[in-house]
Amino acid sequence: MDAIRASNLTKSFDGVAAVDSLSLSVAGGEIFCLVGPDGAGKTTTMRLLASIMEPTSGDAWVAGFHVVRQAEDVKEHIGYVSQRFGLYMDLTVAENIDFYADIYGVGRRERKDRMDRLLSFSGLAPFTRRLAGNLSGGMKQKLGLVCALVHTPQVLFLDEPTNGVDPVSRRDFWRILYQLLLEGVTIFISTAYLDEAERASRVALIHKGRLLAVGTPDEVKTLMRGFILEVRSAEPRRASVLLREGLAARNVGLFGDRVHVVTDDPEKSAAEARELLAGAGLSVALVRQIEPTIEDVFISVLSGNGGSGRP
Repeated sequence: MDAIRASNLTKSFDGVAAVDSLSLSVAGGEIFCLVGPDGAGKTTTMRLLASIMEPTSGDAWVAGFHVVRQAEDVKEHIGYVSQRFGLYMDLTVAENIDFYADIYGVGRRERKDRMDRLLSFSGLAPFTRRLAGNLSGGMKQKLGLVCALVHTPQVLFLDEPTNGVDPVSRRDFWRILYQLLLEGVTIFISTAYLDEAERASRVALIHKGRLLAVGTPDEVKTLMRGFILEVRSAEPRRASVLLREGLAARNVGLFGDRVHVVTDDPEKSAAEARELLAGAGLSVALVRQIEPTIEDVFISVLSGNGGSGRP
């Protein structure tokens, strides 16, 4: 049985569809990643599935329960961590966990063992007496996760949990998610970090409330239109401007210290790129064809659907 199933789920605000006829299914025990830019409809989708908000039309079931007709049953079987999870900054780590255990009705007898296990695998065990307000951003996210897990939910909803978190904490957070996956927890996570989608079992690309693609990361990559050239130069920003203006390519984008060129003819475009940059006095360290990332695919799919700009 699917842990999550949505059929033509729609939510409109003042006549504008924030989520537009969304249909998807998530199998039990997988990490499903909803990926899109700010304003794409990720948070609204999450709130609809978590029975926090009622849809304008359509249906959805989570853990076997209808999100509207059986909303209270849904809430008993899920954990939900919003972008601004409700930690109490003047309570300690242990006090916050105790508070959420009380809310979820976790008995005293089972609470200690469960808290000890959650504190251990999250790495928060040494910090139980520290005020939540004195934790780092990454540690606050871990504490929010522990509070959401204290009642052992079947499905865990995480709304951009690593937003603004440093790279090391992001890595640690995903390590914890993989541990939960081994325990059979279904994880539905949204993110604006497209590189995180590579770590999920399946990925859904969403833009302006509509799903553009759903599949494993490798399946989604097959939607790539054209080939990717990676160009490395001592002045990547200037190189990207020159290539965008002078190269006949589908798309030219700056990715950190590298430039990605989407082209139908990689050999021809590579030669033209070298010639163009050399003519402008720019040294070229490397021009090579590479496998597309999820971010490359998203940009490609958006351009094919009338979208513009990078996620």
